Amino acid sequence: MSEFVFLYRGGQRPDSPDLMPQMIQKWMTWLKDLGAKGRLKDTGQALELTGKLVRGRQKSVTDGPYAETKEIVVGYSVVQAKDIAEAVEFSLGCPIFDTGGIVEVRPVMKM
Repeated sequence: MSEFVFLYRGGQRPDSPDLMPQMIQKWMTWLKDLGAKGRLKDTGQALELTGKLVRGRQKSVTDGPYAETKEIVVGYSVVQAKDIAEAVEFSLGCPIFDTGGIVEVRPVMKM
């Protein structure tokens, strides 16, 4: 088995605070299902939408993380799969797709 990171990008947060528990429940159900199948290595964390970007040899610091909201990484998880095709298959149930978001599936490099 190999490890893969799911980077969750973009997606809309509910306009109404009453809808937030429903969204959280969808995420918890999906992650619990991956865990029950022995595929979830780390549930990860949601990330704040603010931050700083440090870049270049000069280490310039700017507000970040990205210019476009759809590109902002809003969270991550780590899963185990036999290959990237299987990891992508696991990502298809992610609730972020219901809100226009993206899942980037990346293999974890073995060092």
